[in-house]
Amino acid sequence: MSLIPESVIITDDTMREGLQIERADIPVEAKLRLLDALGETGAKVIAIGSFAHPKWTPQMACIDEIAERFVPKPGIRYTAAVFNKKGYDRADAYYPKLDVRSGKGFRTNVELCDTFARRNYNRSQAQQLAAMDATIEAARAAGVTEGGVGIGNPFGSNYEGPFSHEQRMALLATMIGKWHAAGIKVTRVALLEAMGWNMPHLVRQFIEAIRERWPEVKDFHLHLHNQRGATIASYYEALLLGVREFDTCLGGMGGCPYCGNGRAAGQVPTEDFVDLCHEMGIETGYNLDKLIEAVAIAEEVVGHPLWGHVSKAGPRPRGKAVYPANMPFVETLEEAAHFRKGPAAYAGQLSPWSADDPLFAK
Repeated sequence: MSLIPESVIITDDTMREGLQIERADIPVEAKLRLLDALGETGAKVIAIGSFAHPKWTPQMACIDEIAERFVPKPGIRYTAAVFNKKGYDRADAYYPKLDVRSGKGFRTNVELCDTFARRNYNRSQAQQLAAMDATIEAARAAGVTEGGVGIGNPFGSNYEGPFSHEQRMALLATMIGKWHAAGIKVTRVALLEAMGWNMPHLVRQFIEAIRERWPEVKDFHLHLHNQRGATIASYYEALLLGVREFDTCLGGMGGCPYCGNGRAAGQVPTEDFVDLCHEMGIETGYNLDKLIEAVAIAEEVVGHPLWGHVSKAGPRPRGKAVYPANMPFVETLEEAAHFRKGPAAYAGQLSPWSADDPLFAK
């Protein structure tokens, strides 16, 4: 029996993770234009940014202005990243236009890399584990019966090297054990990676092992960065195992200032992953043409080319969209954009056909 899901939930993280690694002086008007374009793509949930301290994330210093000014589109839940009570209160002031109240219930996250935990969260792994107790107690007091865990950078670290399968499973066992001790099942596991050590076979091995040891886990959420270009293959393996929740960014935007790779720690391009899913017969809710247009706007907003593929070559042409046989040479990226800009994109190029070839007339 095939485990490939009929549909997936793809959260595009462009406005938050994508823009918070770009330059800080991008005008609010430009960000609002990009947010509006994202609203046309079919996205169901959009994070407008993060309510972070501007000392550490100056790119988000304008988040209140964006929250005040953006015009929500019907059928989309707009949310934002918050990291503490102060950030939550700032974001919640815009409810219901901006919704940080809804979520995935009670969950706890711990880094496998102690160095990254200290660099990114200013907490050790031991402190993160200890902090789980308060969350689990709050969940128990609320009467919930299910919780979730997230394991950070499970496959390796730019500071500590590769992690073994046994290390991954041991940390997860400790985390899930804390929930079980409170009488709460863990039904959701998130793999959260900033340093791009994922490989398809390791992702498959880990997910299969989790399911075998903890059959109660029904949902997986993958947020894997793409430093080394393997992440879309890792996402493909996850799709074959029935995983339904993934994070991406337009054009492969994204990054992490704490992992040593900066903007090179981008995400899987949303448009590339949507194209993959559609070719596999998996529903995403996204309109690929609208996504490609949003990528073009994103490139204008950030002021440099992005790294996706489908936005450059277009979707596979079918039916009336197949290329004309007498198409002239297409060499540059600007000329390759004929799939959305029309024949004017390659006007004046050399033709591979002589005028008396029958194909020239087609």
